[in-house]
Parts: sequence; structure tokens; C-alpha cells
Amino acid sequence: MVAAGGYLILNQVQVTTSSWRFGQYGGFGLTLLPLLVGIGFLFYNGKSVIGWLLTVAGTTIILASILMNMDIYFRQTTLFNTILMLGLLFGGLGILARSLRSA
Repeated sequence: MVAAGGYLILNQVQVTTSSWRFGQYGGFGLTLLPLLVGIGFLFYNGKSVIGWLLTVAGTTIILASILMNMDIYFRQTTLFNTILMLGLLFGGLGILARSLRSA
């Protein structure tokens, strides 16, 4: 029930992206710079602290940019479908919680 309700709810969600911006500059290239420099340092010396910091910072910047540019919408649906989806999800969660309870 949880899987069916979760699937139906997630099937109604539409995810789009807006333009990729980094400050006042546009594009993806500037966000790749710390990651690529960090990878270069790590290929030269795998124990380089600066290389690891740049790699982690570059990865964090890219992931944050992706999350900040996502627009999430719930598509229009009928009340019956919404009640069905939520009923399946929460009914299944209730059954799951009851099965975890000690007898």
C-alpha cells in the first residue's frame, strides 16, 4: 500500500529547471572550476588537503546549484485520486507502524 500510494503521488509531481545561474554570471562552466582544479591536485598528490577541499567544495556547489534551480509542481488531479493516493500512503504507513509495535 505504501509503495502504491507513494508511486501515485510521485507520479503527479512535475519537476522542471529554471535557467542555470551562478551569481550574475550564467552557465555551468564557472561551477566546474573548483571541482576540476581539485581533481587536478588529487591526481598530482592523492593526500593533498587543498585538492580534497576543492573537490568537496566543487561538488557541493554543483549539487546546491541543481537543487536551487529546481521547480517542483503538483499536477492537477481530481479529489478522488488525491484521497485514493493519500489513503493508500497513510493506510500503508499505519499498517507498517502496527507491524513494528511489540505485541
